[in-house]
Amino acid sequence: MNIDINCDLGETSLADGPGNDEAIMPFISSVNIACGFHAGDPLTIEQTVRSAIRNGVSIGAHPGYPDRENFGRKPMTMSPRELRAMILYQAGAVKAMAEAAGARMRHVKPHGALYNTAATDYDMSMNIVRAVKDLDSSLVLVGQSGSQLIRAARNAGLACASEVFADRAYNDDGTLVARSVEGAVLHDTDVMIRRVIRMIREKVVESVSGKLIPIEAETVCIHGDNETAAEFVRRLAGALKAGGITVKPL
Repeated sequence: MNIDINCDLGETSLADGPGNDEAIMPFISSVNIACGFHAGDPLTIEQTVRSAIRNGVSIGAHPGYPDRENFGRKPMTMSPRELRAMILYQAGAVKAMAEAAGARMRHVKPHGALYNTAATDYDMSMNIVRAVKDLDSSLVLVGQSGSQLIRAARNAGLACASEVFADRAYNDDGTLVARSVEGAVLHDTDVMIRRVIRMIREKVVESVSGKLIPIEAETVCIHGDNETAAEFVRRLAGALKAGGITVKPL
């Protein structure tokens, strides 16, 4: 049994210090690199790409809304043309950085409010899918398990990966609990590890109301901006190995 562990990194500029990135990188198999809109900058993209290469981690782009003030977590209204151009611009930057370093970008995962809106908006999702496919039809699009983004990718013939979250609470309909709600982000490492293993093995997750929701776990997300992320991902990788689950890229 295999699983990918992905993490959103490159979200702290070099001027702000190293953050958790270097401590997290050895324990993940895929990295989603901020593209400069919600966070990051060209130097940070390049450094994160090179760190991924050193650690044998698969490289991906993490495009988000141009909203640094809210870290890309505030929904924005965009025309289809604007959204397409935004995806191409950001993902294209990471793709170029990877190729300049002698590597390939393997996947794209939307960030924050862009990701959450696409999860329930099929037309928006299809626009994202077409942009990614036009950039490179061999890319894998990462989207929330059971989301419209996954549905759109499959309908368009683009490879995709269903994502689950170790540290986020789920609503009864399978969507993520809004970060503004108390309890939306989990912090108990032991609870999160048990949850991840259950999602992989039993294909279910318990919602905030106690309901068991069917879920497809092909990649598990770890949020790098969580201050305990480095310790958590180290322990998670160890628990998966002990349970006979192999961590490998998409």
